Formats: sequence, structure tokens, C-alpha cells
Amino acid sequence: MGIAEFELIERYFSALPGYGRGVDLGIGDDCALLTVPAGQQLAVSIDTLVEGTHFLAGIDAEQLAHRALASCVSDLAAMGATPAWLTLALTLPEADEAWLRLFSQGLAAALQRYGLSLVGGDTTRGHRTLSLQVHGWVPEGQALTRRGAKPGDGIWVSGTLGDAMAGLELLQRQQPSDQVPDPFLLQRFYQPTARIELGQALRGIASAALDISDGLLADLGHLLTPENLGAQIELDRLPYSAAMLAQFDPARAQQWALAGGEDFELCFTVPHANEALLAQKLSGLAVDCRRIGRVCAEPGLVGATGGEMIALSAQGYQHF
Repeated sequence: MGIAEFELIERYFSALPGYGRGVDLGIGDDCALLTVPAGQQLAVSIDTLVEGTHFLAGIDAEQLAHRALASCVSDLAAMGATPAWLTLALTLPEADEAWLRLFSQGLAAALQRYGLSLVGGDTTRGHRTLSLQVHGWVPEGQALTRRGAKPGDGIWVSGTLGDAMAGLELLQRQQPSDQVPDPFLLQRFYQPTARIELGQALRGIASAALDISDGLLADLGHLLTPENLGAQIELDRLPYSAAMLAQFDPARAQQWALAGGEDFELCFTVPHANEALLAQKLSGLAVDCRRIGRVCAEPGLVGATGGEMIALSAQGYQHF
């Protein structure tokens, strides 16, 4: 006989440690009761991940928990918010206790890493699907948004780009028995880092921001389209990891950096007048950021390399 729903919740989720503040009533009632601190706005985002579409069938459950939560928390980072609470809807083909144990362990570690409390959710039977809704808060009027970029603003990115797609490529390859995929690239795929501290540091400095989930060019388009703007990207300034360049040729690295997606790094625009303050803020952070281009008044994306201008296509991951 399989485990019942409420026993499943009690055994694997109710006892998870909580790290987010303001939980007046959590798991176990019809609703959670939560208090947002005075002077803060509530930031909410939800992501749904379907096996075979958003994550590999057979992926380690512990790794999946890390990946799912980090990708969702990245939306809070992009708005400069502080993570607080998580609700989780979990659809499973069966109540596999070994899978649930690993998933719960991974979720507990990820909740601690990002300072969240699991405050509710749902479980049901079906094709393996995870829906995670994260809640956080940001000082009133200080949230970073996708609107606000102006011509002349610098375009910046955090970290290195293309690593997640490189990690996925290594996983999908038929590896010889004596060859082990690069652990750094696998880590970047399995456990992306939501740039919470960076997002908070950018409040009052960046004119617009978002996280890179569907690819740099596709996501950058979301910053430019509302204002009918364009951008020039310095292709020689795209940031790559040493692991990426050791495993793949420069053309493939550039392709993944521009259109690969799922790195969950931040892309943000900064007025020239704020660049000195930005440098001060970045000096205290553990992540490197690089200026890779500028916002232009004329719509369209252009790549600059070796004195040549190349038209770029803002294509990335398509959900439909």
C-alpha cells in the first residue's frame, strides 16, 4: 500500500526547517498566514517545471530540488528582493519514498541557502511536474523592473554565460567510460546560483534588470522592447568560464552565451553616471560583473567584433 498524501507531506515536507521571517502560520492549515515587514512590497513569482521539457527524465531528485528552487528564486534576485517564503505543488506518477527522501533533502539545503520557509502547497498524481511559487519583499519603490533602460546605458551581465547549456551538452553526450564530464559545468547546470546579493546591491543603481533564463539576447529584448530601444553587444567581451573554453570551441561558446539560456545570471542596464557607485558595490560581492555593450536609441540588436557590425537575432528558448 502506498503512502497517503497527508502522511507524505508530514514525513517529507512539514518538518523542513524554516528560514524566512514573518511566518505566522505555515504548513498544516487551509492557508498560510504571513506578515510582510512594514515599508516593504511583496514580490511574487511562480515557475512550473515539467519532466522531459524543463528537466531531464531521471535527473537526481536532490539535484532537481536545488535547480528548481534556484531558478525560481532568481526572479526575486532580478527585482532586488529578499527571499522569504515558498509554496510547492508537486505532481508525481507515484509516491516513491526514495525519490521523495532525496528531493526533500535537496529542498532543505536549497531553502537554507536562500533563506526561505516552505509554507504550503499541494501534492497529486500525474506526470512529474513541479510548480514553485516564491515570495519575497523589497523596499517600497526600490524594486528593479524590466522598464527604465535609456539610450547610452551600459549593458552588464553577472558571472559567466553558456555554462548551463555546456553542462547539458555533456550530460546528453555518449561519454566514453574513461571520460568524466567537467564537474564545474555540471554544477552550473544542476545548481545555478540565484544572485540575491547582487540584485539587492543594484537597487538605486541599475535602470532595468532581469535574469537570464531563455538566453541573453531573448531576455535582453524584454528590457529593450517596452521602450522601443536597441542594443550593441561587444561580442569579444562576453564572459566565458575557463571550463567552457577548455571543453568547447569559441564559436560554440559564443552561441551558448548569446542564446543558450538557463544560466540564471543577471542582465542589467546602468546609466554612465552610476558606474562609479556600481564599482563600489561590486567590490564587496563574490560575483564578477562585466559591461558587454550599450543601449541604443534605434531598435534592433547588433554585435560588434573586430571593427565589424553583425545583426543579431533575439531568439532563445520558446515555451510554445
